[in-house]
Amino acid sequence: MSSPQSGVLPEANQHALFITLATKEDSESLQIIRDLCSKFEELTDEISAMDESARLSSVLGFGSKFWDTLSPTAKPSQLRPFQEQKDGLRLAPSTPGDILLHIRSERPDLNFILARQVMQALAKSVSIIEETTGFRYLDSRDLTGFVDGTENPEGAERAEVALVKEEDTAFSGGSYIQMQRYAHDLDLWDTLPDTEQEAKIGRTKADDIELNDDIKPLTAHISRVVIEEDGEELEILRHSMPYGNTREAGLLFIAYARTPRHFDQMLDRMIHSDEQGHYDHLLDYTQAVTGVSFFAPSAEFLRVI
Repeated sequence: MSSPQSGVLPEANQHALFITLATKEDSESLQIIRDLCSKFEELTDEISAMDESARLSSVLGFGSKFWDTLSPTAKPSQLRPFQEQKDGLRLAPSTPGDILLHIRSERPDLNFILARQVMQALAKSVSIIEETTGFRYLDSRDLTGFVDGTENPEGAERAEVALVKEEDTAFSGGSYIQMQRYAHDLDLWDTLPDTEQEAKIGRTKADDIELNDDIKPLTAHISRVVIEEDGEELEILRHSMPYGNTREAGLLFIAYARTPRHFDQMLDRMIHSDEQGHYDHLLDYTQAVTGVSFFAPSAEFLRVI
């Protein structure tokens, strides 16, 4: 199997940059982007060598529409635009994005250096749609105060969950990416006592223990997104991070997976009420403001795309 890009599988870092780009529709811009792809891994390695303990890694992902231009003769079998979902006031919008640049490490300055060199290389061939800086909050908690990413796969299972394999051999080693930026209503959330917050999440706040099934509400976040199919839990590899300032703050959710189907099912159960009226009550306190899908090809494919 081909090798994944450097930022797909490693464990979490302290700092990250998430940059969504729109591309220009001309042949010169396309060639500039292809040139950047061919040297992207080498560029990351050069900056990583400045401090290997910082564990700098990176990913370039491409949206469905731009993929058709970038590689018109071959396309990942499940790559498509992000599908908007809506039920009442609950909305997961679909927003624009041709390229994702995801950079992470233990040093924000190295993230900045790599991002700046990439943007200098792309010059006028792209424009920035959104740039978000993520940071580790306390002991890997979301700004709601709960540990985030508890359900993430570990060890060798990370590759099994995140990487395309024999089902699409031309794109083995690649990964489907789903990304949403959530804006939290922290003032409203903070009015809830811890016991009510725990009921919204489905885990204890202090020690991150899942509530027993007999007391965990069917509307808890965990109840909606933990899904079993044929006795196996549907999994994704999360690299989400908090972001924000004093005006707006929340979670930059990003998931890598062998198939986008698992994420789609989770989001559907969060947004849409079931026959008993159950949906994810965490969504009463946070709102998705972006939604974009990408595919991160293998390192080998990226070099010759």
